[in-house]
Amino acid sequence: MKLVRYGRPGKEKPGLIDEEGKLRDLSGVIADIDGAQLSDKALRKLARLDEKTLPLVRGNPRFGVPVAKVGKFIGIGLNYADHAAESNMPIPAEPIVFMKAITCLNGPDDAVVLPKGSKKTDWEVELGVIIGTRAQYVSEEDALQHVAGYCVVNDISERSYQLERGGTWDKGKGCDTFGPVGPWLVTRDEVIDEQDLDLYLEVNGKRMQTGNTQTMIFTVAQIVSYLSQFMTLEPGDVIATGTPPGVGQGRKPQRFLKKGDTMRLGIAGLGEQQQDVIAWTA
Repeated sequence: MKLVRYGRPGKEKPGLIDEEGKLRDLSGVIADIDGAQLSDKALRKLARLDEKTLPLVRGNPRFGVPVAKVGKFIGIGLNYADHAAESNMPIPAEPIVFMKAITCLNGPDDAVVLPKGSKKTDWEVELGVIIGTRAQYVSEEDALQHVAGYCVVNDISERSYQLERGGTWDKGKGCDTFGPVGPWLVTRDEVIDEQDLDLYLEVNGKRMQTGNTQTMIFTVAQIVSYLSQFMTLEPGDVIATGTPPGVGQGRKPQRFLKKGDTMRLGIAGLGEQQQDVIAWTA
């Protein structure tokens, strides 16, 4: 299934994308798409619905983050060997973990706001993992059973805040609007191989990133298992699993986002995002 939340910010309704690519309303069946609806049992119940009986949604409504009440938004850094090389950083021996603030969550096509004083705001297309059942000290072999599904994430990053201001990376990762997620949550059963998905990102129509999850240093299963050794992963938590090469910081000359830019990005089978870049205003 492709599950979505659509409507005005803060007023989103649950929905799904049917086999013909049409948006259907789920609000008569469930109140929202949150952690309570992401277990295998709950997803099987939704999958048994006759899509044709669900109301069609007319027009082209805004999509929000496809899961509500996200508890944790976790990032994995330098998880593609070629991205580590372009960043002039060694391949990590263990996953690099950082947190993105929940307040940075953004709809997949909502505008991205350059924060006050920003000089080096950058893009990062990433495979997002949405947890379906609690994961605590899980093995790699069992890790994927705790995944509800996958999505597209743009892990937008202000590099000067991230790398030049001391302390952790989090300061450059959690600015408002820096976490577009969606458009869909594609359930685990529809993704044949999470380690063979093409990713891409364009800025103003120019291809900047091209990659495939085959070149991840740490697989999704390894990441979920690893994180569960340090924190309990709860239903609805989102993990951004790293980005392929082609970020603005790694280009020669470097290229960062500016007011008026447009990003378009996507992952095979998981949909596409598009964001306009605007300036911060008081």
